[in-house]
Amino acid sequence: MEKSVLTSQHLPRFRAIVGEDYVFNDLEQRQHYSHDETEDLSFLPDIVIKPRTAEEISEILKICNAEKIPVTPRGAGTGLSGGALPQLGGIVISTERMNSILKIDEDNLQVITEPGVITEELQRAVQAKGFFYPPDPNSRGSCFIGGNIAENSGGPKALKYGVVKDYVLNLEIVLPTGEILWTGANVLKNATGYNLTQLIVGSEGTLAFITKIVLKLIPYPQFNLLILAPFRSLEKASAAVGAIFKAGYTPSALELMEIDALRITDKHIGGSSVPIGDDTEAHLLIEVDGNHLETLMAEMEAINEVLTHFDCGEVYFAEDEQQKSTLWKIRRQVAEAVKQAGYTIEEDTVVPRAVLPALIRGVKKLGTAYGFHPVCYGHAGDGNLHIRIKRKGTVNSLTDPGMINGLRALFGLVHELGGTISAEHGIGLVQKAYMDIVMNTKHFELMRGIRKVFDPNNILNSGKIFDS
Repeated sequence: MEKSVLTSQHLPRFRAIVGEDYVFNDLEQRQHYSHDETEDLSFLPDIVIKPRTAEEISEILKICNAEKIPVTPRGAGTGLSGGALPQLGGIVISTERMNSILKIDEDNLQVITEPGVITEELQRAVQAKGFFYPPDPNSRGSCFIGGNIAENSGGPKALKYGVVKDYVLNLEIVLPTGEILWTGANVLKNATGYNLTQLIVGSEGTLAFITKIVLKLIPYPQFNLLILAPFRSLEKASAAVGAIFKAGYTPSALELMEIDALRITDKHIGGSSVPIGDDTEAHLLIEVDGNHLETLMAEMEAINEVLTHFDCGEVYFAEDEQQKSTLWKIRRQVAEAVKQAGYTIEEDTVVPRAVLPALIRGVKKLGTAYGFHPVCYGHAGDGNLHIRIKRKGTVNSLTDPGMINGLRALFGLVHELGGTISAEHGIGLVQKAYMDIVMNTKHFELMRGIRKVFDPNNILNSGKIFDS
C-alpha cells in the first residue's frame, strides 16, 4: 500500500463519528503517536482518532476501507517491534478511551474488559476478588491489555501459567470492512469450527480491531518464595535452568540476568541491598508459588540443592515483601536501564531451554565477529532470551547494513538451535526482514491469503509481519 496523505475533507467526517474533541491533526499529537518503544523510530500519522465504542470504530473503518486509507491500531505504545508505528501515514486509532473493566464474573472465573485497560490495573481488580490473571509483561504498569492480546504477551509467570493465548476465551472484533462480531463463546471448551479467537491473538493488529476481551481467571496463589542465585559462569547459570526442570520442579518464574545487565540496572535505580560479587557472571531469579508454605519451602530447598552442582555462589533469599519487591524491581527495570546505557536494539529470541547455553555462547561470539556488544537477560525458564545490543554509531537496526548482517547471523543461529526469532514482542516492522530465516514461501502464501480474507484492501496495520 502506498503512503497516504489525508485531506482536510476527511476531518469533518471522522469528527461526526467520534466528536470534535477526539480527532487530532495538530503536530504535537501526531508526534506523540508517531513512535512507540522501538529503538528511535518515528513516523508521523496524518490523523489521530480516539473512539469510545466498537460502533465508532466500525464507521471509521468503513470509510478507510472504501478509500484505502491506512489504519494503525494503537494501545499504550509500549511495543518493541514497531507494531504501532504508522510508517504509511494515514490514521492512528488509539484505544485509550476504551478503558473499562466491564464485568468480573466471580461464578465462572472470567473477566470482560475493553482493550484500553492497563494490564496491572486489571490484575489488581481481579486480585481484589481473589483471582489471578498471570500474564505479566515487563511493561504491565503501562501497557494495555488489548496490546497484550495483539502480541500474545508473556512475561515471567508464563513459565508456569502460560501466555496470553491461554487465557483468551472470546473477542469482540471489528473487521477492516466494518463488520462487528464475536470470535467464539465465553466457555472453556469450544470445538465449533475454526478457532478465530486464537487466530486474532498474536496477529499484531493486522486482521481485526479488538474491542472487547473475555479472559479466563484462576484462583490467586496464597504464598510465594523468591531467591537470587549468583553463578561464576553465564553458561552454567543457563545450564542450571534445564536441570531444575529435569529434577521435577516448575518454578512460577525463572529469570536470568547476566552481570553487566544487573550492574547497569543497580546503578540505574540508585543502588540496592542485593549483593553483586566480583567473580559473578550471571544471576538466576527463581520464584515458586502455591497455597502450602511448607511445600514451597521444601521445593525451594530442593532447587537450591540442584544449583550447587553448577558452581553457584551464596544464594540470597528474599525474607519479606520489601526484599521481594526489590528483586523484582531490578529485573523489571533491566530493559529500560540498559537502553539508557546505549543498548538501544532489543531482540526477543527463544530456543528450547536445553540449548540456552549454546545460544548465549553463540551470541557472545557473534558480537565479537560483527562489532556489537550484547547484554543478555530474560525468561530463561522457557528459553526466551532478550538480547540488548550496543553498536558504536548505530541506534536502530532498520537501516544499518552492519547490524542487519549481524542480526541475520544471530537469527540463523537461533533457527539452527530449534528456536525462532520472537517469543513475545512480535514481528511488527523491525523483524519482518528476517522472517524468511524461519518461514518458507508457503508460510507467507498462507498468511497473505488469511490476511486477504480479513482485509481485502490491506488497510489495517499494513506492512507489519510481512510485506503484503
